[in-house]
Amino acid sequence: MKILLLGDYSNLHNTLGGALTAMGHDVTVISEGSGWQDTRRDIDIRRRPGRLGGALLAARLWGPLHRHLRGYDIVSLQNPHFLTLKPSRLRWFFDRLRRDNGAVFLSAAGTDEVYIREALNPRSPLRYNEYRIGDAPAPLTLADPETLARWRTPEMEAYADYFYDHIDGAVSALYEYDVALRARLEPERVAYGGIPIDLNILPFRPIDPSTPQVRLFLGRHRERMVEKGTDLLETAARRVADASAGRVTLNIVENLPFSQYKDTMVDSHILLDQVYSYTPATNALMAMARGLNVVTGGEDDYYRFIGERDNRPIINAPVDVDELTETLRAVCADTAAMARRGAASRAFVEKHNAADVVARRYLDFWTQKLNEK
Repeated sequence: MKILLLGDYSNLHNTLGGALTAMGHDVTVISEGSGWQDTRRDIDIRRRPGRLGGALLAARLWGPLHRHLRGYDIVSLQNPHFLTLKPSRLRWFFDRLRRDNGAVFLSAAGTDEVYIREALNPRSPLRYNEYRIGDAPAPLTLADPETLARWRTPEMEAYADYFYDHIDGAVSALYEYDVALRARLEPERVAYGGIPIDLNILPFRPIDPSTPQVRLFLGRHRERMVEKGTDLLETAARRVADASAGRVTLNIVENLPFSQYKDTMVDSHILLDQVYSYTPATNALMAMARGLNVVTGGEDDYYRFIGERDNRPIINAPVDVDELTETLRAVCADTAAMARRGAASRAFVEKHNAADVVARRYLDFWTQKLNEK
C-alpha cells in the first residue's frame, strides 16, 4: 500500500515507517522532526516562529507540497493538531486529506483535547495522570493552568469533535490513550498498536551482576519536568546517590537529538523515565531494549491490557517522592536482580514492541477499515 505518516512524536512515525517499508509498502514521513529530537523525515514541515511562519507553512502545503498530500491508500496523523496551524486551517487540510486519499486515521500518542477530557475526569479508569491525582489537580495543572485552558477553548473543543467524528479510526500507542479513545469513539473504531521500537539500532547489553557501581541515567526536557515528574525522579536519585558513598552515580542529560540520545544511555544500569504514567513510552522502551532497568509506568492495569502475565520487569514509579526514593534504593541494592531484570526487559520489548510486531497491528486495523469503506 501507499502510506502517508503525517507528523511525528518521539520518533513513532519514523520507526513505524521503517518497519512498513521493510514489509514492502511505499511510505512517506512528513513531519517537523518531533521538535528538538530532530527525528528523520522525508519531507520537513517545520514552521518558522510567529504569524508569518504559519502563513508560509500553509502556502507551502497549498502549493509545492500539495502533491505529497494526496493519492495514498492510508494517511495516519500523529495528532488532531498534525500541523502547527490554527484549527480553522487545520480543518481545511484535514478535509482535503479525507477527500484526496483512501482512509485517514489517528496515531494517538500525544496530548489532545480528548485525552485531556479523560485525564481530568475523576471517574476515569486512570486513577492518576499528569493533570490529576485522584480527585486533586496534579502539579502540572497547578503550575500551568493557562496551557490547560488553551486546550479547552470552544474553538479547540469544536475542532477536536469534528476531527474525531470524521476519522476512519484511531490506533493507540499507550494504554492511557486507549482509555481516552474508547471514551470518545465506538469500540470498532479503536485498536491498540503500541510504540514501535527498532531493535536493530538498540543492541542488548547485559548488566554485570557483580558491578561495584550502579549508574543512574535521567534524560529530560527542561520545560517538561513537572509534566513527567522528572523533578521527583531527580530528587529521589540524588538522595540515593548522596547516601551511597559513591556506589550509586547519577548522569543527567537534557534535550539531546534522538540520534545522539539513543546511545548516551548505553553505559548506565537504570533509566529514570517518568512518574505519572501507567505505561512505558518510547524513552523507557528504548532503554529496556538495551537491557537497562527502567523506573516508569508499570501498573497492573497496563500488563492486563496487553495480556502479559509472566514477564513484568518494569519498576513502577510511585507518585510520592519518599516512596520513590525507597523504591530506587531497593533496586540499587540488589545488582543480581538488576541483571535479571535487564534481560527480562529486552525480552519484553521483543515480544510487545518490536517495530515489525507493532507495524502488523497498525496494518491489520488499517486494512480492515479500508476494506469496510
